[in-house]
Amino acid sequence: MLHVLDVRFSSALTTLLFLAVAAEEGSALVSSTQLAERLGTNPSLVRKMVASLAKEGLVESVMGRTGGTRLARTPQDIPLTEVYLCAVGDKPLWTCRPEGEHEYRVSTRAAAYFERLTERAEQAVLRTLGDQTLADALHEMRCSEHSQPEPRK
Repeated sequence: MLHVLDVRFSSALTTLLFLAVAAEEGSALVSSTQLAERLGTNPSLVRKMVASLAKEGLVESVMGRTGGTRLARTPQDIPLTEVYLCAVGDKPLWTCRPEGEHEYRVSTRAAAYFERLTERAEQAVLRTLGDQTLADALHEMRCSEHSQPEPRK
């Protein structure tokens, strides 16, 4: 069985990093087409993600032919917890397998255990992200640029 990894948080964070760098480089707005090219996806998916980020006050969008998106706050004022919660909503970190027949002691208790385990893991993720801002992510990204070879084009 093939499982698709959820890339919503990664996509949202990468989008915000692109916008932060663009702002530093003097670009006032970045179009959904530009973001889509950088993310390797289509502009309509980017617009949908940007709409969620805008609803939460993380970005601002300007409509029209010369419009685009920019950060609504400074990178120091954007906690990664907000980005994560905006991106994934109320979707759990993991999903428990569907419950089957309850003829075994293990299967009757596994779902409840897994639910508690998932809750603890989600709380750990939120604590870790709560200690980080977009500025921290940008700084760490830049530090790793110096320690890794440039990607091939």
